[in-house]
Amino acid sequence: MQPDFSLADCDVMGFDLDHTLCRYQLPQSARLIYDSFAHYLVTEKGYDEDLLTLAPDSLDFCCKGLVLDTEEGNFLKLAEDGTVLRASHGTKSMTSEEILETYGRREWKHFNTVSGMVSRTAKYYLYDNYFDLPGALLCARVVDSLDQHDGQKKYDFWKDMVAAIQHNYKITAFKEDCGMYFPEVKKHPDKYLQRCPESVKKWLKQLKSAGKILLLITSSHSDYCRLLCEHIIGTDFEEYFDVVITNALKPGFFSHTPNQRPFRTLENDEEQEALLSLDKPGWYSQGNAIQLYELLKKMTGKLDPKVVYFGDSMHSDIFPAHHYSNWETVFILEELLGDKVTVPVETESEPLEKKGKYEGDQTEAPYFVSKQWGSFFMDRLPGLENAEETLVCTWSCKCISTYSTIAIPTLEAIADLPLDYRFTRFSSNSSATAGYYPSPPRELLPNEESVTMK
Repeated sequence: MQPDFSLADCDVMGFDLDHTLCRYQLPQSARLIYDSFAHYLVTEKGYDEDLLTLAPDSLDFCCKGLVLDTEEGNFLKLAEDGTVLRASHGTKSMTSEEILETYGRREWKHFNTVSGMVSRTAKYYLYDNYFDLPGALLCARVVDSLDQHDGQKKYDFWKDMVAAIQHNYKITAFKEDCGMYFPEVKKHPDKYLQRCPESVKKWLKQLKSAGKILLLITSSHSDYCRLLCEHIIGTDFEEYFDVVITNALKPGFFSHTPNQRPFRTLENDEEQEALLSLDKPGWYSQGNAIQLYELLKKMTGKLDPKVVYFGDSMHSDIFPAHHYSNWETVFILEELLGDKVTVPVETESEPLEKKGKYEGDQTEAPYFVSKQWGSFFMDRLPGLENAEETLVCTWSCKCISTYSTIAIPTLEAIADLPLDYRFTRFSSNSSATAGYYPSPPRELLPNEESVTMK
């Protein structure tokens, strides 16, 4: 495999929508998601009303890459070999001694399945995207509440949490104004959505005029997709893409066969009967990567067209596109903005109209590193007895270099580059910092030799 990677070599560019093409105002959307889940648990399932109030700094608990052990009520941050680096019971951090006593110095018992990118089972849930992440704080607070009132040791709240997620995000929720999430985003899109920068819109047009085929593949339903795209790109957004696929139900889109997950056409956002094959560009629902690739062969006139896919979820976008479809993958990782925060923490709770001085600066979302969980990329493994701590890569960081071609903070970071710009790709024999553009996370830099990938 070549050590470098260029978009010029790719025939097809595929894009995820949420948190990739469409970036959100993270503090505002996180609060909305938390409130929408909490409201359901309190009003529909009888949970403690205290869950509805939120201390200003409590969203600090939310950190991508956490795994919830649903039976124990514990949240875990894992090293690349599955060792538990940090943990909390509910919202309360566990001490190094408690972690050693509970988990020992060995890989977490479910690590083999979780490292195969299984995001959820009855026993654990992996938080890897901003749509789910505020639910981590809610689950942690539910554990605190149950401990306080019931003193229980095993927990069965997870089924209610799944119901809350389904209630707010189900396919008909947008149309029916159901739950809190969609009605609120419909009413106040500017509060939650960042408009697509002109540089990115221009870049998409340049890709098309260079003969590239552009795909939009999102698990959002068509009505929500349309709201987002019209707001962030404009009413002409369909002209930017050759194929639009909504309700793609990733990662299943990549892993399922055509008869398991056929494409469907849409009429007034209602799915129609299944298609036997995909014959022409257009807007479709559901579907699978196998039949899409057959269409791409026809459209490019090539037996083996090269596809690159941009996405923000390791579980739904990057791992399956790489693993099942052998596509190149560009990981959108807002955590790379953690080095250069644009909005001070204390302004988070201010109404948007008071943030005038930041309004023109939408190049970087306010991204904050969690004080409770530390770096997304690295952490210290406490030394046994008197041994020194060692610096290790997190499991999340290891996944990036294993399954991504490159990782960037936003599309805007590469929009002004020439199409034939050559990026250094991640590869098994390269350093831990190779594939990050424009620069690696600060935490990986100090003594790079000590954190090269195994």
